[in-house]
Amino acid sequence: MADPIESPDASLVVRRSFAAPPARVFRAWTRPEELMRWFAPAGMETPVAEIDLRVGGRYRFGMRQSPDGDLIYVNGEYREIEPPHRIIFTWSFENDSPVRDTLVTIDFLDRSGGTELVLMHTLMPTRKERDSHEGGWASILEKLAAELESQAQRTSDQSHKERQS
Repeated sequence: MADPIESPDASLVVRRSFAAPPARVFRAWTRPEELMRWFAPAGMETPVAEIDLRVGGRYRFGMRQSPDGDLIYVNGEYREIEPPHRIIFTWSFENDSPVRDTLVTIDFLDRSGGTELVLMHTLMPTRKERDSHEGGWASILEKLAAELESQAQRTSDQSHKERQS
């Protein structure tokens, strides 16, 4: 039996904490040059990131598993943007995936200088798609954590160098 469309159990919530302020984490989601460094599940890369960051603006990301692999595109429209607290956008794959016009809400919550990110992905067509996306989002957020940590380390190293000069 097929899962019902918009079933309440076909939604997901993923939470992740980051040792960076909400404005920094928000910026990683909204600048193409930053997003391309981390936005893809493990084993994939994102060589294409187009962002028109405004309500009604669109985004398009191209992900692939290898440098010569085919790009898998996801796109959508920004529905709400409240820097640095919230982004809401639609999410659709451009291939033959059943995932079309789902909705992603991301809240960036200040937690003593760090950020708790709460990602809710709703309107998933099936529990199978929900489960697949839950793993994908967890992997993507793991890469974001590594990128933010790496940036913090580079900044610290640069500050140390400048003090020694």
